[in-house]
Amino acid sequence: MEAIEEIIGERLRLSDINNRMNEDAFSDLRAHVEAFKATLQDETLKNAFERCFFNTLYTTTFFEEDGSAFIITGDIPAMWLRDSSAQVMQYLHFAKECASVKKLIKGLLKKQFTYILIDPYANAFNREANGNGHAYDLDKQSPWVWERKFELDSLCYPLWLLTRYYEKTQDASCFDGLFMQAFDRIIDVFRTEQAHAEKSSYYHEIYNRDKKYWCGKGEPVLPCGLVWSGYRPSDDKCQYGYYLPGNMFIVAVLTKLAPLFKEVLQDSARAKVCEDLAAEIQTALDRFAIVEKNGVKIYALETDGLGNYNLMDDANIPNLLAMPYYEYPHIDEGVYQNTRASMLSFENPYYFEGKVLKGIGSPHTPKNRVWPLSLIIRALTSEDETEIRECVQMVINSTGGTGYIHEAVDKDDDTIYSRSWFAWANSLFAYLILEKSKKIKF
Repeated sequence: MEAIEEIIGERLRLSDINNRMNEDAFSDLRAHVEAFKATLQDETLKNAFERCFFNTLYTTTFFEEDGSAFIITGDIPAMWLRDSSAQVMQYLHFAKECASVKKLIKGLLKKQFTYILIDPYANAFNREANGNGHAYDLDKQSPWVWERKFELDSLCYPLWLLTRYYEKTQDASCFDGLFMQAFDRIIDVFRTEQAHAEKSSYYHEIYNRDKKYWCGKGEPVLPCGLVWSGYRPSDDKCQYGYYLPGNMFIVAVLTKLAPLFKEVLQDSARAKVCEDLAAEIQTALDRFAIVEKNGVKIYALETDGLGNYNLMDDANIPNLLAMPYYEYPHIDEGVYQNTRASMLSFENPYYFEGKVLKGIGSPHTPKNRVWPLSLIIRALTSEDETEIRECVQMVINSTGGTGYIHEAVDKDDDTIYSRSWFAWANSLFAYLILEKSKKIKF
């Protein structure tokens, strides 16, 4: 732990000048945040909100000369397409009023779409073409790539961020030529991975680790309209090749993009591409995503289309619990509530309860570790004020005295945790407070 803390401390010192520049550049945002903080009554929550809200901006964000923004995930000096998108969601609340936030989001999108064009199968990238990262990965093709695990959410999150940014600002300048190229590349990958065995050249191996940790070419799947992926949002290998929340996420972002192509960009061809692919995937989801467990219909996490299913949930997002958060447009509310009840119980092998926390963990981290992200998502997808307040309190009480939110925390002892600098969790907590304060007086 001491060595890790030293590394983190050194990275913070090296980024100090950049962080102070960000503080100055985002004075307009700070004014709005101060006004929001004044509405919070609980002092502990007020302090936690401010720390978490600015964590990404002040410790992980670097602006480049070309106007793009590189955002590291925290204690790993690489940018994940997933994490970086989620890390700025709280800032969207103020995007309409704050020129600095518009600059940030557009800069991040520029960086993300540039990376996707370098390698649409990679999940994480370097700030420079220095070859850093997972040196034992095969097939790691570019020195820009930190890790080359193909995950559906890596391609969905930037598109989702773009649509949500437009919803807040009506700023159509984000739909530029770079976006169009990246969009076309993403669609090409999705189409290829609908026929993974026949059309895809993707292969991933970690040659110094056991086969259980890497997907290779993947196990057999039934071509059925679903999009194959090698890994979950946890960066863990899929047990079965079709990660269903990832396919739901594709449907969600394409459903958002189709009317924007049609009505804002007058691009009927790309609108139809969105509509057709979303319809194909949804038809397959209707056929394969819902299964019966103990006489009750629930959503499955994974399938191969050949009769095998993985009935569990993982704290990483997109997952089953988070379906309303990533705005999957075809939720069967009854089935979702059944799934929610099942996954927030010991029916889910990665649900844990202890003295400090009760919630969902992940096979990515040790047994009996709860991810605060799962508590935040539970609160975000709930309309029950008691449940929301309970989740908020558990998160605040699980920082191990650091004041910041971690990756996975021991259910009985919050001083035992992984990743002391995990900006995604901090950002999502701030987002939760902003969202739920519309209805709840904190």
